[in-house]
Amino acid sequence: MKNEFGKVAVLMGGNSAEREISLLTGHAVLAALLRQGVDAVGIDTAHHFIPQLIETTFDRIFIALHGRGGEDGTVQGLLEQLGIPYTGSGVLGSALAMDKYRTKQLWQEQGLPTPPDALVSPNSDLTQIVKQLGLPLMVKPVLEGSSVGMAKVSQLDELADAIKTAAQFNCEVIAEHYIKGLEYTAAILHNTVLPLIQLDTPRDFYDYTAKYTDTKTTYICPCGLPTAQEKALQTLSMQAFSSIGASGWGRVDFMTDESGQAWLIEVNTVPGMTDHSLVPMAAKVAGIGFDQLVLRILATAC
Repeated sequence: MKNEFGKVAVLMGGNSAEREISLLTGHAVLAALLRQGVDAVGIDTAHHFIPQLIETTFDRIFIALHGRGGEDGTVQGLLEQLGIPYTGSGVLGSALAMDKYRTKQLWQEQGLPTPPDALVSPNSDLTQIVKQLGLPLMVKPVLEGSSVGMAKVSQLDELADAIKTAAQFNCEVIAEHYIKGLEYTAAILHNTVLPLIQLDTPRDFYDYTAKYTDTKTTYICPCGLPTAQEKALQTLSMQAFSSIGASGWGRVDFMTDESGQAWLIEVNTVPGMTDHSLVPMAAKVAGIGFDQLVLRILATAC
């Protein structure tokens, strides 16, 4: 019995564009905790959940929320005020990681490699954007995850529609130089970077479909890189993670171009946690089963 954790609430669902993925994560985490004898309950934050947090004495919170309203520092701030320990990054790290544009600004200021980018809007001078950043481009809403609202732009006449689509998510939009090469993810647990995973998809990029429904997406772990190169990329990932104040656990996504140069893309402070998600995949290669991984993440709540 894992009585040392006390009574635990798993926060999941919410109202973000990633609600369905959050529910999958939350239910997988809750089931793992129950299997391990933890006194745990699930709470969907789409409903009036604050009274439940106030009226019930919870010793720890496992945050399984993805996207705005749960991964962006708002719930973290609430839990700080209530004095309840929670998993993962604090208010600052969560808020910065959710904001792709400001994460990249911090990386650029610290000399960490990330693709050139610019804020764009439907009123931007599109010709100037292409001149500044080149083609192809990735267009992204800065406050969404799971590749929601993203598009690859290969020609100038595609850019306006891509910006319009991204702008529908009621946040700033960035255009980012597209890196042609290999995509990797680095799962972080406490202060350890787990084995890197190489992602391979036949689609234009690792979009929502490639992540969640396309059976042709493949995951290579161990990633096959020489040991020294993998260690260097793990070190870079830890620098990127720590530089924005992220802590506890999470994931750093990056690309390597055709010359082998690494380019940091984004940080996820509450990655997916189903039994086929990336962090559990890397943990398994490191000898950590799913249930044990969930307990180790829960231990970050302090």
